[in-house]
Amino acid sequence: MKKAVASLLLLATLSLAVEVTIAGSTTVQPLAETLGEAFEAAHSGVAITVSGGGSSVGVKSAAERTVNIGMASREIKTSELAEHPTMVVHTIARDGIAIVAHPACPVAGLTMEQVRAIFEGSINNWSQVGGSSMAITVVAREEGSGTRAAFEEIVMKDALITDMAILQPSNGAVRTTINTTPGTVGFLSFGYLDSSVKALAVGGATPTTAHVNDGSYPVVRPLNLVTMGQPTGAAAQFINFVFSAEGQAIVAEDYIPVR
Repeated sequence: MKKAVASLLLLATLSLAVEVTIAGSTTVQPLAETLGEAFEAAHSGVAITVSGGGSSVGVKSAAERTVNIGMASREIKTSELAEHPTMVVHTIARDGIAIVAHPACPVAGLTMEQVRAIFEGSINNWSQVGGSSMAITVVAREEGSGTRAAFEEIVMKDALITDMAILQPSNGAVRTTINTTPGTVGFLSFGYLDSSVKALAVGGATPTTAHVNDGSYPVVRPLNLVTMGQPTGAAAQFINFVFSAEGQAIVAEDYIPVR
């Protein structure tokens, strides 16, 4: 009987919990999940629910109010802001985008022009950039990815990513493909860098937080949360937590804090 009463009390408590729903960028997703867990630990009556889908999904979901907060790992487009004039952008971190290759790749670095030429397909062999003779296989994110959108804006400019590229749905999938496929090159959020891939210098600067902060590493983008109007209630509490000293300390574990 006591167990039954306890179970009913637990269900009643859960039903009274306030849920904050967050969706969008798969780059921001693991950071938002970690921040959510820390927030929940201090706010027992609030549940933070985070899902992916990509930056464009995050902007659309926030605009349609199907979630409380959207996530986008790129600049919010002028067209998006024009379509949704009450949308508020909360930049919670900065993130570098690393150019990464298979661990056995002998090339240590590329110029920005070489990176662009590789991803558009006009450079297609590692021997053209100082490596051994091996075909280059480009790995990229799918359309709608904030990482891809930022990479296209910063690196590709008016050039297009080759239609021969292997497209993957997440940073993790890009990393796995490059780790297991010799000759590959791709791009990854700094938050996904590890020893399974080789990060290349760009323009002489290695992809590190220090080089982002001193301005020498050129491929950098914002990590954003978006809301329709200023957030209220538990959503506002969560965003305030993200900008707090505790929240920004969590950001700093993998990304570059803004405060």
